[in-house]
Amino acid sequence: MRKILAVAISVIGLTSLFLAPAQAAGQELPRRLGGENGPRRLTAAPNRPVPKLADGTVDLSGVWSGGGDATIPRLLKPGELDSLLLPWAKQQMASRKEADDPYFFCMPGGPLRITGGFAWRFVQHPTVNATHIFMLQEGNAHTYRQIFMDGRKHPDDPSPTWYGHSIGRWEGNTLVIDTIGLNDKFWLDSAGTPHTEQLHMVERWTRTDFTTLRRVVTIDDPGTFTKPFDVTYTAKLSTPDSEILEYICIENNQWGDRNSNPSTGKF
Repeated sequence: MRKILAVAISVIGLTSLFLAPAQAAGQELPRRLGGENGPRRLTAAPNRPVPKLADGTVDLSGVWSGGGDATIPRLLKPGELDSLLLPWAKQQMASRKEADDPYFFCMPGGPLRITGGFAWRFVQHPTVNATHIFMLQEGNAHTYRQIFMDGRKHPDDPSPTWYGHSIGRWEGNTLVIDTIGLNDKFWLDSAGTPHTEQLHMVERWTRTDFTTLRRVVTIDDPGTFTKPFDVTYTAKLSTPDSEILEYICIENNQWGDRNSNPSTGKF
């Protein structure tokens, strides 16, 4: 016990030693680029033109925050989601608890939650005449999503995965992403909105100004909802010094452990 205490005191002392110079100099300490301590948003620049690449497509580079962090019930009119859910889905959603969320067991969050409370990037590859676009997120074991931009079609019978099979195209200045082949293991949002493997999503990403990305998502799942519907998100560009950080969720993950209490954060 004394040995453990001595090690703890040493760690605290070393931490203070490294942090003291930065604090004394009035420097801001490194921040976690996610959630409330996420990247600083760039000052709005509505008159600054939207950047474009040499091939005429919109440049989506930079670190973004938001774009999928609000729950579906909050994005719709009060009670609208209940009217859209089939009876089984309404019952399942009502029975779900936060502690059961697969995302908190370090599972991928699906296409909507990859742009949740953490910093993320679009990567256009190659930069000009991109054949692929990747979405990189600071969360859940280096999560990434792949969008094919080379003109291919969806496979006839895709194997269901966490992010599905996504193909993209440009319609003017709007990036359209069409996704099928999603498994039913993740929640659409943190509210527990369910879905089936029939889920078909179409996203329309438009950089409305230099610092803003609007994302309109059409959700179509006849196994869960009575009809297709749209939800709209907004992402904001972060300052140029922002970066996404390494986040290995599965290391020492104890969420949902029988001896844990998620409401207090004590394990």
